[in-house]
Amino acid sequence: MIRVRALAAGAAPASDMLSARIVYDEDVTARLGVAVAGRVVRIAAAPGDRVRAGQVLADIDAPEAGVARADLDKARADETVKRLAAERARALVAGEGIAGKDIEAAEAELALARAETARATLRVQSLAPAGARVQGQRIGLASPVAGVVVERTVTPALEVSPDSSAPLFVVTDPKQLWLLIDVPEALAAKVQRGMRVGVESDAHAGQRFSAVVAQPGQLVDADTRRVTVRARLDNRDGKLLPGMYVRAALLEAAGSAVRVPNGALVNRGLYTYVFVEKAPGLFQRRQVTLQTRGGDASYVAEGLADNERVVTDGALLLDAEMSARAGDAP
Repeated sequence: MIRVRALAAGAAPASDMLSARIVYDEDVTARLGVAVAGRVVRIAAAPGDRVRAGQVLADIDAPEAGVARADLDKARADETVKRLAAERARALVAGEGIAGKDIEAAEAELALARAETARATLRVQSLAPAGARVQGQRIGLASPVAGVVVERTVTPALEVSPDSSAPLFVVTDPKQLWLLIDVPEALAAKVQRGMRVGVESDAHAGQRFSAVVAQPGQLVDADTRRVTVRARLDNRDGKLLPGMYVRAALLEAAGSAVRVPNGALVNRGLYTYVFVEKAPGLFQRRQVTLQTRGGDASYVAEGLADNERVVTDGALLLDAEMSARAGDAP
C-alpha cells in the first residue's frame, strides 16, 4: 500500500499551471479547396489515411477547367502558326523579298501569340493550385504536404465551389502540433522565444510532455487580460490530439524544483508535508514549501533535495498512523 520513488529536481516553473489548448501546426497543414465549381467524381482518400505530397485525394469534374485547357491548346497552336510566319518573314527579308514593316508585323503578332499562351497557361495553373492536375475538364485534387487526412467533407457526386464554407480535405503531420497557452498579462514579459514548457493532460495522467515557445504573445485579450503564446509541441508518439485542452507550465531557464505527485502531499492546516524514506521501513514527515500546484503534480521549492526517496502512494495512511501513535503516547 506504500510506494516510494526517488524524485529528481528539474527546471523550476515560472508560474502556476496555465490553461492551454492543442491545435494543428499550420506550417505542416494544408486545407484543400477548389478554384472553380464542379462535381466530385472520385474520392481517393479517407479520414485517417496517410498520404504523400502530390498524391491525388479526389477527382473533380469542372467544365470551366475544360474551357481553360482548350484555350491553352488554341493559344499554343496559334503561337506555332505565328512563329512559322515570323521565320518565313525573316528568311524573305534577308533577300529583300518583303518590306521591313511586314517583318515587324510578323514579329509583333508572334509576341502577342506568346503572351496569349502565357496567359492561358497561368489560367490553367490557377485552377490547379498546390500540385493539382488538370486533364481535360477533370481536376485531380492533390495534397501539397505529406501527412494524415484528418478531415474530409466531400461525398460522392457532391457539388463543390470556391465559396464552400469548409475545406474539402485537411491534411496535416500529427507529429507536429501547436500549443496555445493563455498567459496572464503580468507574466507576459517573462515569456521568451525558446523557453521550455511542461505539458500535462487528463487523457494521460501522470505523463509529462514537452514543448518550446515559438512565438511570444503579441496582443492582450481585452476581456480575459491574457496573452496567447504559441509553442511547438513534440508529439512523436501521437498521444496528443488537436482540440485537447491541457495544462502548461512555463519553465525557468535557471533554478530547480522537485516535481512531486499530488498524492504524495499531505496538507495539515496551512502547511504541506511529504514523507521521506530515511531507511527501509523508516519514514520522516517533512514540511515543504510549494512553488506551484498543478492538477497531477506540484513543484516543491524548499524541503526536498535531488533524488530523495519520497512516498508517492500511501502518504495519507502514514500520516494517519503517525497521528494515531502521537495521540497514544503518554
